[in-house]
Amino acid sequence: MALLPPLLLLAACSGGAPDTGEGSPAPGRNGPSPSATGSPAGALDADPARLPRDRGAARALVAQVIADPAGFGPGVVRRTPYESDPETSPVLGADCVWHAGKLRASVLATLSRSYELPAEGGKGPVRLSAAVTVHRTADDARWDTAESLEETMRCPSQQLRQGERIESMVSTGLLGGEDGPADYDDLLIELGTFRSDELGGPHAYVWQQAQILQFTVAVTGKGAEGRPEKEISALLDQAQAGMLARLDAAVKKQS
Repeated sequence: MALLPPLLLLAACSGGAPDTGEGSPAPGRNGPSPSATGSPAGALDADPARLPRDRGAARALVAQVIADPAGFGPGVVRRTPYESDPETSPVLGADCVWHAGKLRASVLATLSRSYELPAEGGKGPVRLSAAVTVHRTADDARWDTAESLEETMRCPSQQLRQGERIESMVSTGLLGGEDGPADYDDLLIELGTFRSDELGGPHAYVWQQAQILQFTVAVTGKGAEGRPEKEISALLDQAQAGMLARLDAAVKKQS
């Protein structure tokens, strides 16, 4: 297990958000939310007046930010179901099996979408997802990242849905500006192997989540025959960068 910045070691609770194949959004933590006070601080110089404070505004922002298939690159298409139920959050049980739960009180809005880079040239399909979550506060978003780390430690092997598993999971994280661009407050990356009854395995599995202010932006890639981790990561990096750029444009201070 890679050594992570202290911020990512805040909690040992349950949460998290891999791609379960049913459009799993990235949840926040349970329990009361700290109150937001003062001006927001972080990698993004946001205008407090442009930050969403209710569910309607948060849902509109999520729809503006989340990637469409082209955001991952040429040839990527929708999977069915394409979008998650906005009133649910995924929950990792004590048995390390994911199931749907009620939307958390600490979340204003969340949405995930499922995509696929189809099989071609002897290579299998890459299954992809993106999730954007608006938490009530930046503290809620930071807890979400910390919980995802704890889940990997607690369940290095997890069942996503019937016939799909991820195994040998390890995590690494960066604070904004540490060995990378300062366009996030925290970045958590999880790597492992993916197995499915349909596609066999082991294949590469990559999940990464950027946290900035009260927002988390996550992407997932599940590989197949002939699809190396480097190829999957490139698809995820492109989609995540685009979503972060749209988020920046939507809430940053105007010159």
